[in-house]
Amino acid sequence: MIRLPQSEPGFKPNRFSPKNILRTTGLLSTFFIATFGAIYSFGATPNTPTSGSEISQPGLFDAISSRAKLLAKENYKPVVANIPEALAKMDYDQYRSIRFRPEASLWRNEALFEVQLFHAGYISREPKILHMATNNGDSILQFKQEYFNYEGPAASLAGIAPKDIGFAAFRLHYPLNNVNYKDEFFAFSGASYFRMVGPNQAYGISGRGLAIDTAESSGEEFPSFREFWLLKPTPSENHVVIYALLDSPSIAGAYRFDMYPGAKNQVKVTARLYARKDIKKLGVAPLTSMFLYGENSVNKYKFDDFRPEVHNSDGLLMQTSSGEWIWRPLTNHRALHVSSLSDNSPQAFGLLQRDRNFENYLDTEAKYEKRPSVWVKPDVPFGKGRLELVEIPSDSEANDNMVAYWVPEQSMRSGEEREFKYTLFTYDADIPDQPLAKVLRTKTGWGAVAAQSNPPPKSKRQFAIDFQGGELDKLPAGTQVQADLIKNAGKLSDLQVSKLPNGKSYRVSFKIEPEGSNVVDMRLFIKTKDKRLSEVWSYPWYPDNTPN
Repeated sequence: MIRLPQSEPGFKPNRFSPKNILRTTGLLSTFFIATFGAIYSFGATPNTPTSGSEISQPGLFDAISSRAKLLAKENYKPVVANIPEALAKMDYDQYRSIRFRPEASLWRNEALFEVQLFHAGYISREPKILHMATNNGDSILQFKQEYFNYEGPAASLAGIAPKDIGFAAFRLHYPLNNVNYKDEFFAFSGASYFRMVGPNQAYGISGRGLAIDTAESSGEEFPSFREFWLLKPTPSENHVVIYALLDSPSIAGAYRFDMYPGAKNQVKVTARLYARKDIKKLGVAPLTSMFLYGENSVNKYKFDDFRPEVHNSDGLLMQTSSGEWIWRPLTNHRALHVSSLSDNSPQAFGLLQRDRNFENYLDTEAKYEKRPSVWVKPDVPFGKGRLELVEIPSDSEANDNMVAYWVPEQSMRSGEEREFKYTLFTYDADIPDQPLAKVLRTKTGWGAVAAQSNPPPKSKRQFAIDFQGGELDKLPAGTQVQADLIKNAGKLSDLQVSKLPNGKSYRVSFKIEPEGSNVVDMRLFIKTKDKRLSEVWSYPWYPDNTPN
């Protein structure tokens, strides 16, 4: 199997057939109170400078925003890349052999942060313009051959790139894990994609500037960051600011990224958007990840692989406006599925990698147990809309096949302006302010009884959901724990709650039999007589995913 190394740019847009898209709203969208959400105005109040490097550039973000607004009033013009054929057609091994020279890092020995650059070519054929926003004004960073070493298979490519070729992307380094070494913690990696990690984590999930018409029959549009402005921090500053100009056939935008690496790694995002055309579905704060198979997979044995699980993320978590926590395990289905959770101004959401146990992956190279969980917290309410999850069938871990984003209820019209502000956090397994017991694992299998003479169809499933944490290990002896399970369809049987041998966890088990091809949409939590103890387990069972 081939894996892109951490330091390599490039992304793989999710491609899929629009046919037979199954969408689930049902129970998932009936538990939230929804009222009209605001559409935000902006531009009247400039951002207060929070970085020393901004003091000399107080109006830069407003100027970029004005440029984006003007762009949206013009016809879209694709980027014309000046990439020689030899670079455009280089292969994977050649691209890997072009390495940035660390001693050429921008801001080296001048700040806690350093910037390293990616060479254009291979799949990165839309170079970015990088502006160095300094005290002396704005200058474009020109390509230099001496930034890179052309080794092995790439030796023949040295000297080919013209000075105006630009760069494929860039990454930022900071002393994240110790004061003696500057780790890579953030990388812009193609289109509007970016990746971030916290202490002792490895790259996995990606963020995106924007998602447009994801999983729509008309096809998905991939906006791209065309230009960046890098604001050099002061020598002691632990905060860096990056501006970006986004453009695509339907929209233009100005983005501000305030990065605060550290134990509580966070990136504050301000997105000012200007619609060039009517947009059917606007995906705000999108996250893209990979789930090949896991503990809940019914088809994992189709993969000829020694590893028990393979995924960058294993579930979607949402904290609703009412404070309810909802956990939705991810699944690699046989067909593309779209599900949604409706709400009015959710408090937060994210794609998590809860399973941090190496024994459940056994992969010393990929280190899936170290992949970050990314949490999105709106700084200004998102208003009425829905959290949408797209699960795309995949047979390779090289494909990012899980996408989650917020969709405002009101679609965006040509000429309209909106602003969104939110903060991205990287965590490990847990979200610090989540107080309730969490879903530890989800298991499912055929709901037959051993040696049964007339077994049921394999679409009859037995589920076992284990809860752990919160107050479960502090319950007085003899406390009766109950399961609250509701569903939209199907026949339920054998519902039980039992305490696991560790004395700290509880299992809810049951069997469910679908009615024909109807999706069984389930919602479950555990409680005592008068108190909820856990988050909500939300799970749709699609009969078409039944193993052969």
